[in-house]
Amino acid sequence: MRFPEAIHKIFRSKKKASAIDLSDEAGLQLPGHIAVIMDGNGRWAKKRGLPRQSGHYAGGENLYNLCSWCIDFGIKYTTVFAFSTENWNRPQKEIDSLMNLFLNFFDRYEDQLAAEGVRLRFCGEIEALPLKVQETIYKSERQSLERDTLHLIVAFNYGGRREIVQTAQKLINKCQAGQLSSEMVTESVFADHLYLPDVPDPDLIIRPSGELRLSNFLLWQSAYSEFWFSDVLWPDFSKDDFAAAINDYASRQRRFGGVREE
Repeated sequence: MRFPEAIHKIFRSKKKASAIDLSDEAGLQLPGHIAVIMDGNGRWAKKRGLPRQSGHYAGGENLYNLCSWCIDFGIKYTTVFAFSTENWNRPQKEIDSLMNLFLNFFDRYEDQLAAEGVRLRFCGEIEALPLKVQETIYKSERQSLERDTLHLIVAFNYGGRREIVQTAQKLINKCQAGQLSSEMVTESVFADHLYLPDVPDPDLIIRPSGELRLSNFLLWQSAYSEFWFSDVLWPDFSKDDFAAAINDYASRQRRFGGVREE
């Protein structure tokens, strides 16, 4: 993979650069918000004769790496799909393991995330999660409120369709209460009632593991996102792979329904 010189410099060094700096230096189009579907943990473990929990643990370790890569490349927002509303259909032992992994991750990496200036945010049906998980979420959000180097958004107990339905319900309630009329409900107003309305839509969505679908992730927000797929399983996804995704994104021309510039 041949990278533009500006990306190559960041990839090969510990230097940190903002997306603006890189754009100014090489005229590159870089994503401000990258979303990642962290897929392939179970298959990674199976290939090694390990329990699925080991794959989820390895995937959690790579989440911290992702934060470091985003900071190195000047990415301001990253959203990761950690637990879907459909994941409750998995065996209870695996669900319990995922909840414990969630708790252990923030306990283990809190100091490093704080030192790097990572703000923690969460989206999904948080109130339906175990109480201890809820407490960790609210504590992490509160303690990291003033950080601004990177916003790490964790989609936990999240479903894109569920978010859209709940947003519609909020708007219906406001209309019934006389706070809105149906004519006032526009795309912009709808977007303002999503889980995290202040977070920009993802510019780039990365999915490792060879699967070619969204799996109910950020359905509203991904309308004009670029996609990058990889056969690499998430625990093996490296900074090299991440740089390749950014390099590919930088070569694209985003038209948002318009025509290609000649």
